[in-house]
Amino acid sequence: MEMKKKPRSSHIATFKKNTFELNAWTNNSFVVGIDEVGRGCLAGPLVTAAVILPMHTTYPLLKDSKIMTPQDRQKAFKWIKKRCWYGISIVHNRIIDKHNIWQTTLIAMKKALINVIEISAVTPSAILIDAMPLDTSDTHLHNIPVHRFYYGEKKSTSIAAASIVAKVTRDALMESFDAIIPGYKLAENKGYATVSHRNALKQQDHSIIHRMSFLKKILPDGNLHQLSLDTLEHCNEETAEDETGEVFCGGD
Repeated sequence: MEMKKKPRSSHIATFKKNTFELNAWTNNSFVVGIDEVGRGCLAGPLVTAAVILPMHTTYPLLKDSKIMTPQDRQKAFKWIKKRCWYGISIVHNRIIDKHNIWQTTLIAMKKALINVIEISAVTPSAILIDAMPLDTSDTHLHNIPVHRFYYGEKKSTSIAAASIVAKVTRDALMESFDAIIPGYKLAENKGYATVSHRNALKQQDHSIIHRMSFLKKILPDGNLHQLSLDTLEHCNEETAEDETGEVFCGGD
């Protein structure tokens, strides 16, 4: 199994935090940040979000959603809903199985972007994305420059805000699924390949929200009823695919 690929040096952000935001606000303009949650899960949807912050935002809870407590994420989400423009795209597991997670992420990000532009009163001067090479050439936004860089939540408050919206939205969905699809502890693991999730998959069949393309690729013999814990151990917490559709360990 292929381990998570290291970021290309050309996409590692070497600039100061909020460089794009500050430049836009100085010129009386806005930027939009885009991020995703659930790319590395064995079950459940992929959720992407796009957020346009008010000018000169300094709200302290706009940071990487992965390092925040659930309480702080909820507080930040309420702040965003009240003061920002945001768009959400939710793509279910069968679409992921059809297109692979890489292509699905790009599709979902584009939908979230278009959604936020449609409801906002402004046109952003830049599109900021955490790592993914989003192509907007086939949309009416093709003239807006796209900047992608790794560790986006740490370098852009706009991307951090998008990660919060996506995370809170997806977590709520997984908690709802747990109530109607018992046995996998989805409210606890959110669909990631945790020990409890792997144990559940060994003891019982997959559910209707599991990603078959993920499960098939990490099974030693393709038999969904004989899930190997040793095989899944390499993908504890995070499993994803690269641009070719091949499974590797890593991803959000």
